[in-house]
Amino acid sequence: MYLDWLENTQRQSVRPRTYERYEEIVRLHIVPELGQYQLQKLIAQHLQRFYAKKLDEGLSATTVTSFHNVLHKALDTAVKWNLVARNVCDLVSSPHATHFEIQPLSLEQINKLLMVARGHYMEAIFTLALATGMRRGELMGLKWQDINFESSTLQVRRILSRVPGKLPGKGYIEAEPKTQRSRRSVSIAPFALEALKQHRERQLQAKAKVGAAWQEHDYVFCTSIGTHFNPTTDILNQLKMLLKKAGLPEIRFHDLRHSAATLLLSEGVHPKVVQTEKCGVAVHVAVLEKLAYQW
Repeated sequence: MYLDWLENTQRQSVRPRTYERYEEIVRLHIVPELGQYQLQKLIAQHLQRFYAKKLDEGLSATTVTSFHNVLHKALDTAVKWNLVARNVCDLVSSPHATHFEIQPLSLEQINKLLMVARGHYMEAIFTLALATGMRRGELMGLKWQDINFESSTLQVRRILSRVPGKLPGKGYIEAEPKTQRSRRSVSIAPFALEALKQHRERQLQAKAKVGAAWQEHDYVFCTSIGTHFNPTTDILNQLKMLLKKAGLPEIRFHDLRHSAATLLLSEGVHPKVVQTEKCGVAVHVAVLEKLAYQW
């Protein structure tokens, strides 16, 4: 039933990366542990033992909770298909998920990172991430046609999303932003706009150097032959290297999105505006309001 649920209800209704994650959970965890039980005979104790076993194997509560959520969705469908009378997941409490601690950079730390990144081939992507709060997939899918240098704005029109079953860095496709609100116009701060202009010049030089080997996709951030970046080796690893060089703590790329609020506040944007989805960031405003920095 679990595989039928995946194929018939999820493949076309969720994003490719989400489907890939669901498939891994079902194939590697749910089917091996619970596939032996008929749906009508699946009881709460089976689920509790399943969750406890996964926690004992060293998986985080957050990961095991994701198993519970996928199982709940599958059994909801089983109820709709009249395969079972009720969803047994409703009788079970999922493990308490451990939430990631947001680690936005301070203004001083942002300045250190930007100073270290100056002249680095990835300078523009980290600068734009800090200046706009854009997500990694949005930055990877950004094209030059989306940028208006005269109005200092850009349009978020797509993301780059990995095709299920492909190795990391391989098989990426351009997809629609996750929500309608994610399709938005973003203002570009002067320092970020200048970084983009310099980045454009370097990219044109690289294009001329490789000649016919260049693959034109119009990506703003791409390899030396025009193809999309690998999100891990080309972006995350470089971020870690720059953070270490700047003497800063290791953070996730997503924390740059939260750090963007620091810059907005330093530019005089009202805290209530910073908190809105329009700005695309969410931070502990009370803390950031106390920071002071001059560019």
